[in-house]
Amino acid sequence: MTTSSIVLMSDRRVTAIPVQERGEVLLDARAHGLMVDDRKQDAAGAWAHVRQGVLTRLQQAQALLPGGVQLLFIEGYRPPSLQRRYFEEYSDELARAHPDWQAAELREAASRFVSPPEIAPHSAGAAVDVISVRARTNRATLGGALSTAGLINYGTDWWHWSFGDRYWALQTQQPAALYGPVELP
Repeated sequence: MTTSSIVLMSDRRVTAIPVQERGEVLLDARAHGLMVDDRKQDAAGAWAHVRQGVLTRLQQAQALLPGGVQLLFIEGYRPPSLQRRYFEEYSDELARAHPDWQAAELREAASRFVSPPEIAPHSAGAAVDVISVRARTNRATLGGALSTAGLINYGTDWWHWSFGDRYWALQTQQPAALYGPVELP
């Protein structure tokens, strides 16, 4: 897939998708049989949480993988304040590197790798960053299992998969997203 064919998170088609919130709680994937890496660990344990619908699909994907291959859950839920900080920091870095870029150019460039806070799938508990133990050799197998389980990939990040967010709704031609930003209780 070429960069020009990738729909970015900041695309108007994504931001125009309404959210019909399902109200599913955030669940800790560690308590539901998924291998969770601690590199994104935070004091509240937010990084290990996802919505029930996402968790169910990750469990389905894990079951589809061949023996000896496991999903490695890196990061799920990201509080909106942290997402905002990541987006602003990356935007500032781009602005320093490209002082001639206008605000719209910076926003588009930043959204290639960090979702704008108001539509970020991680802040909705709808996305997860995963890799397999042998990621490079198993990327196709992993992608097939995650796709079959109903998750979709964000084209600029092979490890980023989501279900129920606005990007998912656009890519699967759904009339609305199932999950919007949420706070961890």
